[in-house]
Amino acid sequence: MQMHEVDYKIVGDDMQFVEIELDPQEAVVAEAGSMMYMQDGIEMDTIFGTGTQDQGFLGSLLGAGKRVLTGESLFMTVFHNQTGGKRHVAFAAPIPGKVVPLQLAELGGEIIAQKDSFLVAAKGVEIGIAFQKKLGVGLFGGEGFIMQRLQGDGFTFVNACGTLIEAVFPEPQSRGDA
Repeated sequence: MQMHEVDYKIVGDDMQFVEIELDPQEAVVAEAGSMMYMQDGIEMDTIFGTGTQDQGFLGSLLGAGKRVLTGESLFMTVFHNQTGGKRHVAFAAPIPGKVVPLQLAELGGEIIAQKDSFLVAAKGVEIGIAFQKKLGVGLFGGEGFIMQRLQGDGFTFVNACGTLIEAVFPEPQSRGDA
């Protein structure tokens, strides 16, 4: 599926929201209840499952079941610009934090995020779940067993709490390098 390319602006400091500019026929998929405002001409559709509509009924049912395991709604909302001009729609998280834009194509096409961090993504990004495989980490690590898997090559926006720093990790070197 072709990912929609979206333009965006992050507004605020400690209580941020993301305003997305949708070109004609462009769409984003969002967590139920995250929409802050939208302009006339944007239509909302409810979809069953993980955010992609090309997975068939059984795939949608499986995706929705996985979402229920994470405590999320069975449904997601798609916001379509049905006009001939640009329109804006904004999304905010229910808790204070920073909105972090992630271009999945630059991150290998997939990230694993903390449960409930997903906010909104370009249409075509798949929102699924990932399981923590180590029992001790799942019980005592503080993140739990279930996390969110975001896959695709478009923009996705997550909400992160606390102070953020950008970390750049060096490439590992072999022991033979001097």
